[in-house]
Amino acid sequence: MAKSNHSVLNEFILVGLTENRELQPFLLAFFLMIYMISVVGNLGLIVLIHISPHLHTPMYFFLSHLAFVDFCYTSSITPNMLVNFMQKVKKISFIGCATQMCCFIIFVVCEVFLLSIMAYDHYVAICNPLLYTVVMSQKACIPMVASTYIYGLCVGILQTVVTFHLSFCASNVINHFYCDDIPLVALACSDTYIQNLLIFVFAGVNTLLSLLIVLVSYLFILLAILRIHSAKGKQKAFSTCASHMVSVIMFYGTVIFTYLKPKSSHALGTDKIASVFYTVMIPMLNPLIYSLRNKEVKSALQKALQKCMIVQNKCLY
Repeated sequence: MAKSNHSVLNEFILVGLTENRELQPFLLAFFLMIYMISVVGNLGLIVLIHISPHLHTPMYFFLSHLAFVDFCYTSSITPNMLVNFMQKVKKISFIGCATQMCCFIIFVVCEVFLLSIMAYDHYVAICNPLLYTVVMSQKACIPMVASTYIYGLCVGILQTVVTFHLSFCASNVINHFYCDDIPLVALACSDTYIQNLLIFVFAGVNTLLSLLIVLVSYLFILLAILRIHSAKGKQKAFSTCASHMVSVIMFYGTVIFTYLKPKSSHALGTDKIASVFYTVMIPMLNPLIYSLRNKEVKSALQKALQKCMIVQNKCLY
């Protein structure tokens, strides 16, 4: 039987996005800017929804949690990646690697099911507007969101425990810019059949089940929109769903590309590019997509800025 991993190695070395030292200062500046926009955008959206009474609806309740999840999972990856751009040897401790992987899995699973809940919310709003306040009551919304966090926590812990019970005795160099299942399993010198199966099953079940909810919801939404006679009504319905559809396509596309391929098809170089998109880019784009395409959010932001200017003027005088 293999000895405990802690007796074999105490740290991993991350290859990072590139080994080209000349590119790293530019990548540092680029991803630092993206991360700052992501943090300001997501935390700003949460605060804006909290302080704006007319945004206290189920749709924005779910959106605030999506912003929180985006902030959490990009923050579990990006700060460490930024620090590593400044280091010659990109080290991460055994415990740090396990913690990073666990946090990432928890919040990615939460994101997957929050997107499906938001699709269902749009379905109820458009297809059953008279029952909306009953179906999407506070008593229903809170358990929905709580269940995503609980399930995400269970999946994250299980995946992490199984992965880090493998024996890493051949190499400690991870061909990635963060601790992820696939490159970690590639390093193991013990039998990885169970872990590979878990990755495929969990990624498959979580992604495809939530995607099925999204697709079925939008199928009924499309049928309902086609029955609307007025062009203005159709435009309003499409506008309600457009931002969410863009977010869903971007997120599910990269996750499916990364995790639902056969083991033989994994090229860690292309997987890294896809990972950059859903770990760094999507958390930045989501608040922009939901803000720039949403009149209510733009109106709330305008009112909040006006109040800040009034308070600032009073303080000056």
